[in-house]
Amino acid sequence: MSEGNLRNLDLDVSRETIEKLEAFEALLAKWTKTINLVAPNTVSSIWERHIIDSAQVYSISPKAWSNWVDLGSGGGLPALVVAILDGGQHPLTLIESDQRKCLFLNTVRRELSLNVLVKPERIENANPTYSDILSARALAPLPKLFEFANTHLSNDGTALFSKGEKYQEELDAANENWFFECVEHTSITNPASRILEISRIRPRES
Repeated sequence: MSEGNLRNLDLDVSRETIEKLEAFEALLAKWTKTINLVAPNTVSSIWERHIIDSAQVYSISPKAWSNWVDLGSGGGLPALVVAILDGGQHPLTLIESDQRKCLFLNTVRRELSLNVLVKPERIENANPTYSDILSARALAPLPKLFEFANTHLSNDGTALFSKGEKYQEELDAANENWFFECVEHTSITNPASRILEISRIRPRES
């Protein structure tokens, strides 16, 4: 069933990749007992609610990238799922200020041999990363994410932001102070939610 869900995203994954995703699922469930990594009422459906939700971010991402940066990584969603699906071909940088969550991220990195770098710092204090792809899930409203993107996304980079049912309100709010191009992707885990593929972000002149 797990592999089938991924094939629905046109992701042809190996048995080893499935096993790593299942190992990540187990670690996420274990650590969530003591650290708030995912909502408690979603622990029983981590694969459907979180792993598939993160895998679809990878499935729509531009394929020619060398520098993926994930903001406020928390429980490693979508970043660690992306790292597993990518098979170590490219490095990912995870920026997370919570030390306990960083411990979790580094534990998964070590146990699953993932090509990721965990930066234990606040996003506002991090040096510009000039990323090809910038991702964030359940982190902040779009106007705030655009401020982060203005610092951490390269001029021709792409932001992939997962948003809930009020995504249009956030787009309208961001449009007041920012120019940007946006492609909306309907979430397969919640048809009312969207993954926003955003590029050419630049502030409007005051």
